[in-house]
Amino acid sequence: MSTIPHLILAMTGGLVAGLTLAALPLWRLRRALRTARYQAGHDDTTGLPNRRTFLTALQSAVAAGRPFGVILLDLDGFKAVNDTYGHETGNDLLTAVAHRLNAVPAPAVLAARLSGDEFAVLALGGPDEVHTAAQAAADAVGAEPAVLDGGTTIAVHASVGYTTSRLGITARTLLREADEAVYRAKTHPSGLRRHQPVAPEAHSVAGTAGQPHAAPRRSRDRRH
Repeated sequence: MSTIPHLILAMTGGLVAGLTLAALPLWRLRRALRTARYQAGHDDTTGLPNRRTFLTALQSAVAAGRPFGVILLDLDGFKAVNDTYGHETGNDLLTAVAHRLNAVPAPAVLAARLSGDEFAVLALGGPDEVHTAAQAAADAVGAEPAVLDGGTTIAVHASVGYTTSRLGITARTLLREADEAVYRAKTHPSGLRRHQPVAPEAHSVAGTAGQPHAAPRRSRDRRH
């Protein structure tokens, strides 16, 4: 096909597509827009808000200046579930956990799936309220085994870490602090830990060979 006819055909196709789109009812266009926005802000597997939406909510909470907290949950032994039962069953388990977290009452106001087997909850209020929400989230996840399609029954537990807002702190710093708390929760009998800020003098204490102590690994870097 020569270049000019090819261009004419391409332009005609684009014009037809544009006319077809314009001919759609307004309600259908609005529905398509709502669907696209929902999909951009939610996780495909669980239907929960995704990392982008959760981070936006945190930034809004920081700007509002009211006390709140960030709770992270990391499922224990999730890799073994995938290895034993397959990824489809793993996705079913993630969805079951999402439903449980979505039902956690106030002061929890938003549950999200960040990535993999990592979930987050935004809770309003001071340290006591955030601790209450963190405990409620942990209890909700591990309340009873999850019964999945096909009758597969899997015990569910999560390591939970949380932190609370302070003046001048950023949303991303809060996520990092909660993640460090999850790491410590992995080895704590209760499975629940609050982030404890490191005292300024502790930063000057040298580790092996005169180097500073290494920061704990992020929970998403650990494999169970």
